Amino acid sequence: MTFAGDTSARLLVPEPAEIVEKRSFGPQIHVFRLRLCDPTARARFDFQQGQFNMVSVPGVGEVALSISSDPNDLDLEHTIRIVGRTTRVIETLGVGDILGLRGPYGSAWPLLEARWKDVLVVTGGLGCAPVTGAIEYMFRRRANYGQIIVIHGVKKPSDLIHRERFEAWRREPGTQVLLTTDQPDRTWHDRLGVVTELFSEVQIDPRRTIVFMCGPEVMMRYAVRILRERGVSMDRVFVSLERNMKCAVGLCGHCQFGTEFVCKDGPIFPYSRIARFFNVSGL
Repeated sequence: MTFAGDTSARLLVPEPAEIVEKRSFGPQIHVFRLRLCDPTARARFDFQQGQFNMVSVPGVGEVALSISSDPNDLDLEHTIRIVGRTTRVIETLGVGDILGLRGPYGSAWPLLEARWKDVLVVTGGLGCAPVTGAIEYMFRRRANYGQIIVIHGVKKPSDLIHRERFEAWRREPGTQVLLTTDQPDRTWHDRLGVVTELFSEVQIDPRRTIVFMCGPEVMMRYAVRILRERGVSMDRVFVSLERNMKCAVGLCGHCQFGTEFVCKDGPIFPYSRIARFFNVSGL
């Protein structure tokens, strides 16, 4: 039973949201822009870059999806890969259909802490989704940040979503964007290989650099080793973790990571905070 004014109950009750745009990148990756049906509800979804929403299909289930739009936008943008029952149902929906939305949840990228500093963004695969909004945020406020370096890797060229955004970022002053793939085809004109091989092409000042990183954890582990060798303090390295988040408020325990809960203590962590768990198999 829920009661009016019960904040904890409100956090568990989805708001209806209409799909106002759907863009597809291949057969399994889609970007949805959602607009809350109740115009007054948008204020309750005030979020910071790196946080996530729980997106639901009534009678089917919920999935945790990062918010990649700007906090000033009316609509909320989410990128989804089709991997299970709920996402397969969401894939069949289109403009005008209704989904459930609750949130926002979790921690955010330290964008205020990063002001006046250089920012290195390291991503792999669809891992760019949790940090895309943060990159856009910095470019909309470009004068507040130093050098911005984005290195991103995909398994195959068709996995590269938002190519137009990467090309736009490349044109920004004081910016370096490097893309790579493991399995190039005739359409690919960037680097070949894995993300960590791109570190040899970037110059960073460890005294003034903050790192935002997300993607496969094996990639992040190798990247952390390189960053240590380059003299970057682990307090300046922030990682986005993915786990099976069912409740999003730390009740169910599905996303427990050592002593932390990814849904409420993360998903963005300073690496120094979770380093003792990061290389433990099974966590």
